[in-house]
Amino acid sequence: MTMVGRSPAADPELATEALLHMYRRMASIRLFEERVNDLYTRALMPGLAHLYIGEEAVAVGVCETLRTDDYITSTHRGHGHCLAKGATPRLMFAELLGKRAGYCKGKGGSMHIADPDTGNLGANAIVGGSAALATGAAFSSKYLKLDRVVACFFGEGALGQGILYESMNLAQLWKLPIVYVCENNLYNEYTHYTETTAGDILARPAAFGLSAASVDGQDVRAVYATMAPLVERARRGDGPAFLLCHTYRFRGHHVGDVSREYYRAKQEEQQWTAERDPLEVLSAHMIDQRIVDRPELDRIHAELASEMDAAVQWAIDAPYPSASEVTEDVYA
Repeated sequence: MTMVGRSPAADPELATEALLHMYRRMASIRLFEERVNDLYTRALMPGLAHLYIGEEAVAVGVCETLRTDDYITSTHRGHGHCLAKGATPRLMFAELLGKRAGYCKGKGGSMHIADPDTGNLGANAIVGGSAALATGAAFSSKYLKLDRVVACFFGEGALGQGILYESMNLAQLWKLPIVYVCENNLYNEYTHYTETTAGDILARPAAFGLSAASVDGQDVRAVYATMAPLVERARRGDGPAFLLCHTYRFRGHHVGDVSREYYRAKQEEQQWTAERDPLEVLSAHMIDQRIVDRPELDRIHAELASEMDAAVQWAIDAPYPSASEVTEDVYA
C-alpha cells in the first residue's frame, strides 16, 4: 500500500513549544557540523566526517515521533541522527577527536557512534549495513513485548544493497515494528541517483506490502506529520513502513569534498541552500505565525553557538585513552 505524505496543515498545529524545540534541535545539528568542519580544516580531527548540513529536518522530524526507549540505526552521515535522538554534543566531539570520554571511548570515530541510553544502536560505515541490525532490533522488541519501534535511517545508495530487501521482506512477513527511512539527497557519493537506481523507489517497499510514504525532507513539520502515523501503526502491531524523504546535502560527500562542480552544478547547490534550507523553512513559518521573531531566533543561535564552542573546547581538553586500553572493547 502506498500513501501520500500527509500535509501538516491537515493535522492539529504543533504547539509553539514543540516547534521551538525542533528548531533548536536542527540549529544544534547545523552548528555541530560546522564545528566538525572547522576541526577538520584545522587538522585537529583524525580521519574524515560526512556532514549532515541541509538534511536536519529529516533526523529531527523522525526522532521527534519516537520515545527515548525506541531504537534508531544510523549511517556514515550519522551525526544528525545521533543528536536528534538525544546524544550529548561534547561526548560526540570527544569521540570524533579520539578521546576516552567519547561514546565509544574514542575508538569508533565519526562513522561508528552509538548511544544505547538514548536508543541509538549505532552508525554504520557500510552502505545499508544497519538494515539487518535494525530489523533484528524490531524482532527483539516484538518477541520480548518491549513495545518499541525502530527507525532505520539509510541513504538512497542503499537501495542497491540486497540486505535491505531481505530485511524488509522478513519485517513484513513477521509484522515487525520498524520504519525504514530513506534519505534521498540525490547523490550516491558523486553520482546522481537516477544513474544507479531504476524505476519508482516507492514501488520497491510496496512490492513487499509495506506501507510507503513520501515527504518533503526539508520541512520538519511535514516529516513529523508523515512519520507519526507510521510509528503509531508499527507500535500497535500493524507492521513495517517505508518513508522516502526528499532532501539535499549542502556540503560535499565528506569534509574533504570541497569542489563539487565536476559532479553537480553550483547553481543547483545555490538554489537548494537559498530556497530549501530546513532551518529557514521552519523559521519562516514561525515568523509568519508570529510564534517568534528574527531577533529571538538570533538569540537562540547565539546561545547554541556558545554552548557548542564550550563543548568543542571540553573535548579538545579531554584526555586520550591509555595505550593499555587498545585491545579493550574490540570484538572483531
